[in-house]
Amino acid sequence: MKVPISSPLRGAYLAKHEARPFLKWAGGKGQLINQIKEFLPPEFVKTKRIEKYFEPFVGGGAVFFWLSRHYQIKKVYLYDVNPEIIIAYQTIRDSVHKLVKVLKGLESEYLSLHKLERENFYYSRREEYNALLSKKGSNGFIRRTALVIFLNKTCFNGLFRVNSKGLFNVPSGRYENPTICDTENLLAVHAALECAEIECRDFAHCLKEADDQSLVYFDPPYRPISKTASFTGYIKNGFADEEQIRLKGVCDKLTQIGAKVILSNSDPKNIDPNDHFFDDLFKHNYEIKRLAATRMINCNAERRGTIKEILVRNYALKD
Repeated sequence: MKVPISSPLRGAYLAKHEARPFLKWAGGKGQLINQIKEFLPPEFVKTKRIEKYFEPFVGGGAVFFWLSRHYQIKKVYLYDVNPEIIIAYQTIRDSVHKLVKVLKGLESEYLSLHKLERENFYYSRREEYNALLSKKGSNGFIRRTALVIFLNKTCFNGLFRVNSKGLFNVPSGRYENPTICDTENLLAVHAALECAEIECRDFAHCLKEADDQSLVYFDPPYRPISKTASFTGYIKNGFADEEQIRLKGVCDKLTQIGAKVILSNSDPKNIDPNDHFFDDLFKHNYEIKRLAATRMINCNAERRGTIKEILVRNYALKD
């Protein structure tokens, strides 16, 4: 089925087909949507329209996909410094039907195998994917995206993690009957991305296009809540406090031009009640709300559980 993304039928298609994140992503916001939506700018809530929406750390895109179902968004800007996630979004936007064909082939072959054969197949595809990472050019992007989705759906705990050399290194998972090619969702994602500018960019790039009609949602790599809790392996370099401070500077510039800003992060007070890093950083011109969240990305199941996260905004909830 061809999706009529370049016609008025796009809205009707999205109303019937709910676009959801196509990858499991560390720090994904699916579980917090019901809380985040209560803190959206009142003027956007009233009109159900957003002129410009920016998500400079798009990741799994849960917030964007929710907004695309409930708001009319004229222009979307999705950025990330992880080239693999950007390539995946671009491929779904531009070549979804070719992608589905390749992904269905991987799914069919994987599901036809027995347990040990599946494991061998997984590691062969992981090796193929890492080999593609070293190649330049866009000729292999459809296959590369299909492998990203396949590995994400069949690897241990659904992680996306690379080593110091930038190679995907997550071991095989154990799933009885995983859905590897969710065709309906991929087509819905394809439709949702019609008006999206998708680029591998630093978060500060949003300053080039944002204005007083913009909503900017920042979901950066979280500040670790403990010495062992850091999960920054989806990019080769981490996101230190210096970057958190630089991000706050970008928030200040956006505030000056009248853009509406929302930012998510971990709450260091989960571990140390005297850690006032974010409270001090966003002391002036911002409001901080603490939300309950469930941390799921941890190899030790006993360390998963309810924690607090912060939601920072630069506007009041009353008109």
